[in-house]
Amino acid sequence: MAICKRLKAFLDENGIKYVAIDHSPAYSAQEVARSAHIGSRMVVKTVVVNADEKPAMVAVAANQKVNLRKVQDALGVRHARLVKESEFSHLFGDCDPGAMPPFGNLYDMPVIVDPVLYLDPEIAFNGGDHVTVVKMAFEDFERLVHPLQAEITGDVEEDHYWR
Repeated sequence: MAICKRLKAFLDENGIKYVAIDHSPAYSAQEVARSAHIGSRMVVKTVVVNADEKPAMVAVAANQKVNLRKVQDALGVRHARLVKESEFSHLFGDCDPGAMPPFGNLYDMPVIVDPVLYLDPEIAFNGGDHVTVVKMAFEDFERLVHPLQAEITGDVEEDHYWR
């Protein structure tokens, strides 16, 4: 498989250095980390939320939990809920369901990034399918996506998303 066309074109047009790594099929960020032999703190879990009826993308490390109350606060919205793959797959027509890269700007939605992703000089994420991971410099990702940095993870006892 290959990186989705929209992402590949965007990275190439901006002269970004990246590596695409093929791995055995993996359907969660934790599985991607294991399959591609990359630390789970560096692998991005991309989650789509509905924030006051508008889609937004949340990017956290593979081993983190998303706290919806913190997402609401970060976006300044009254209500945020997780969106099921069946509800958002049409937004990512060039990607396999659940394998979208954390480039919300390519899909007309804001991106919130948890601060833990800023700790490593590189990040890795699904390239649009379940067998390709893209690895690139975090500073390039930040420059291209202009994400909102906010602590959006929480403890198991809190309102969260975990998989």
